[in-house]
Amino acid sequence: MSRHQQSDKNGDEYNHNTSFEVTPDQLQGLTREQAMSGGSHVQFQFKRDAGIFNCEGWFKNGEGAGHYTFFPAQGFAAELKNRGYDTPTAKQLFTMALSNLSLALIEELKAQGYERPSLSQLIEMGNHGVRLEYVRGLKALGYTLRSVENLIEMRDHGVTLSFIKELSALGYERLPADALVRMKDHGVSPAFIKELKAQGYDRLSLEQLVRMKDHGVSTGFIRDLSALGYTQLDVEELIRMKDHGVSINFIKEIKQHGYERPTPAQLILMRDHGVTAAFIQRMKERGLGNLSIEELVRLRDRGDGEE
Repeated sequence: MSRHQQSDKNGDEYNHNTSFEVTPDQLQGLTREQAMSGGSHVQFQFKRDAGIFNCEGWFKNGEGAGHYTFFPAQGFAAELKNRGYDTPTAKQLFTMALSNLSLALIEELKAQGYERPSLSQLIEMGNHGVRLEYVRGLKALGYTLRSVENLIEMRDHGVTLSFIKELSALGYERLPADALVRMKDHGVSPAFIKELKAQGYDRLSLEQLVRMKDHGVSTGFIRDLSALGYTQLDVEELIRMKDHGVSINFIKEIKQHGYERPTPAQLILMRDHGVTAAFIQRMKERGLGNLSIEELVRLRDRGDGEE
């Protein structure tokens, strides 16, 4: 469900859109028949701990639009005050209702021994998608972070429960929270790990996985190297090859000139010294064929064969 707000302040126009999750069973008074009809006027409400949204509008073929009225739940405000919080404003209650911040979440945090969040932190948690199911799910997976800021960080960086479960199934169990965040930030996904495993790279360290991603070592690059006879190279060799510009095309071009399988170190040496397929061709045209890689490098360093 999305919310659009337009208001005028000091003569300026302000537009704001907000999206939030609502399951069909939470929409009291709205039937599937109404929602999927060819056009129907509807009235329904959905309740949150912090308040109730009374909605009225129009639905057609599964899409609807209309207006709502929000009624803050004073009982919720009282419960917060009983727990030592300042009385929330109507705006804060509205924000907490939108994000579905619940008393059950507050109690769960307390039961798990989390530091007591401030009212602003509670609102921030709601805005960043920290829900009761997420906190309980983390505990079931062995994570009690104690800090609500860590919870917010994990949600912000896309560390989902399914992400943690998939990593665990691949042998990466009980990783620290900061390690999970780092993996997400660097694009290390379960799919990437599975593809590496299929190519013979099993149980790599977190540092190796991150470095491979950072340096552009893809599973496609490894697969193409294997097709050219470069199998089971060391992770650091793969990274060095990428860093020094040793591409699949470069290897293929060199191979066409009779250099069937230079070592990774030789390929890097050639790239570093500017020995290209075009340079080798010029040497051949001058009658300097069948040179070793080291000889090619020395000639290139002397400036021979320059156009």
